Amino acid sequence: MSAALSDRIKSLLDGPVFVVVGTIQPDGSPQLSPVWVKRDGDDLLISTTADRRKKLNLDRDPRVSVVVLDPESPYEYAEIRGTAELTTEGARELIDQLSLKYTGKKYAEFNPSSAQDADRVVVRVRPEKVAGRL
Repeated sequence: MSAALSDRIKSLLDGPVFVVVGTIQPDGSPQLSPVWVKRDGDDLLISTTADRRKKLNLDRDPRVSVVVLDPESPYEYAEIRGTAELTTEGARELIDQLSLKYTGKKYAEFNPSSAQDADRVVVRVRPEKVAGRL
């Protein structure tokens, strides 16, 4: 069952807010990463590379948690729990869109060493539960 995001959460996600993504390590412990995010309806889109721990964790167990904090009111937050779907389709376009949103530059301009990055992956998070104070 999917969950809808509130207008306030959508508004935050549409701006350059950083989110923290939580995945599950092979030993069951949490792994957290601050990341850029884009919204597609109620889904969240995150870019990573094929060799990163969060991608490897999601290949094994697609359960994911994303925390959004309002930078203007840090006591207000939302936790979005869901399931991740991974694809390489549109991955290069997504990292450029995210980089423009957060830095004003295409990703290769912002991070010239990105040419050595492993293949990029799109992580689509489909919300199943939204909790918190947003």
